[in-house]
Amino acid sequence: MNFIIGDYVYVLDEALSGKIIKIDKSEITIEDQNGFELIFSPLEIVKKQDDSLSKSAFSSKSINQVLFEKELNKKRILPKVKPKERFQPTMEVDLHIHQLVKSEKHLTSHDKKLIQLDTAKHKLEFAMQKKIQKIVFIHGVGEGTLKLELEYLFKRYNNLRYYAADYKKYGQGATEVYIYQNIKPHD
Repeated sequence: MNFIIGDYVYVLDEALSGKIIKIDKSEITIEDQNGFELIFSPLEIVKKQDDSLSKSAFSSKSINQVLFEKELNKKRILPKVKPKERFQPTMEVDLHIHQLVKSEKHLTSHDKKLIQLDTAKHKLEFAMQKKIQKIVFIHGVGEGTLKLELEYLFKRYNNLRYYAADYKKYGQGATEVYIYQNIKPHD
């Protein structure tokens, strides 16, 4: 469609309209309702004709298609979580001593165990405070003393359940803790 000076046009994708005041080869200048002069390509404007809109380069079918694609892109795409991942713990705590301290040379085995248990207790209380329901404590296999101490620690809380973590992912050296969030404290 050809535009002429004086045509009233609407700008696509913007809340603008106005009268054409100047036409160059690939630019059309319009004056909006506030008196501002704006330059657009002929593909960016629609001419008003008898209360219906027509577009210079597109048929009504392609305009509808463009509008449909725009609406389609507006819809929020949520990341899909696989059922297997939905039940995975949201927090992992590695209690291997080399993960907790810079150097373990000066520590006795008792000191190491205290650091590991203190870390476990703090992470457990952090998870309760932040309403994190699942935690995996990676303690390793070893002699099993840390695992026993962790179980003793977990038994002090009445709002959690603990069990062996996923064997495929952690082997035998991890314990998963499930924290019940809606337990009311005893009076």
